[in-house]
Amino acid sequence: MRLFVFGLGYSGQAAVRRLAPAAVTATTRSADKAARLAGVADMRLWDGVAGDGLPLEGTSHLLVTVAPREGEGGGDPVLAAFGDRLAGLAGLRSVVYLSTVGVYGDHAGAWVDEDSPCRPVSRRSVARLAAERQWFDFSARSGVPVAVLRLSGIYGPGRNAFCNLADGTARRLVKPGQVFNRIHVDDIAAAVAAAFERRAHGVFNVTDDEPAPPQDVVAYAAELMAIEPPPLVDFATAELTPMARSFYGENKRVANGRSKRLLGLDYAYPDYRVALRTLWEKGWRG
Repeated sequence: MRLFVFGLGYSGQAAVRRLAPAAVTATTRSADKAARLAGVADMRLWDGVAGDGLPLEGTSHLLVTVAPREGEGGGDPVLAAFGDRLAGLAGLRSVVYLSTVGVYGDHAGAWVDEDSPCRPVSRRSVARLAAERQWFDFSARSGVPVAVLRLSGIYGPGRNAFCNLADGTARRLVKPGQVFNRIHVDDIAAAVAAAFERRAHGVFNVTDDEPAPPQDVVAYAAELMAIEPPPLVDFATAELTPMARSFYGENKRVANGRSKRLLGLDYAYPDYRVALRTLWEKGWRG
């Protein structure tokens, strides 16, 4: 496997560790980050706009994690800059695009799956849905299968409720009936590997089995740390940034059955309790 990763962030690094490809090239916007990740991949700086200077030839598998542009003139920056070159790569076998369950929008706490209507609310989720469609258009004209993995809230070593409790940023906001799904970064890596192995095509929800109230997750992490959890705070009166408040404007329970049936996923972390116990025992700081 000769892997190219657009945007080597938290999830991308986990995927590279899982895949252990023969060769991997990846992009970042930051020279400092490129230096830090030099041992992980052949790092290349890309500003998200320029359409030259990247060694795409020889790529067999493509992982895309970069965010789409929002608003007028938006779209997927990778396709805008390199769509024609990628479509012409004779050896390109499979594309995986990391998206978000935010594209479903609000379903008032009901269950959603990949056949549920998408009615995104936030600009970022509207842009994600548009980018998904652009990647499927790319697949239609190039003949390369594209697996869109819709991810729920990402956590793992260095990014979890323990970290938030330790640094004093954890909050237990209470909004009646509100639940969220989550996904451990190692389960994302497993999904990427499975999609590549099967040359999967289509949309797959990659998420845990148990949508749960966010305040319960914080309380369970505090219990494992043997500390008092932060007090409960009424969402209606809480001081929040517009982005933080927007997350609570969407309420849904996301089903993952298709990923189990068609990608063969057996989630290592099917709920937050299993994941937090494992992080507590094996290392949560990252």
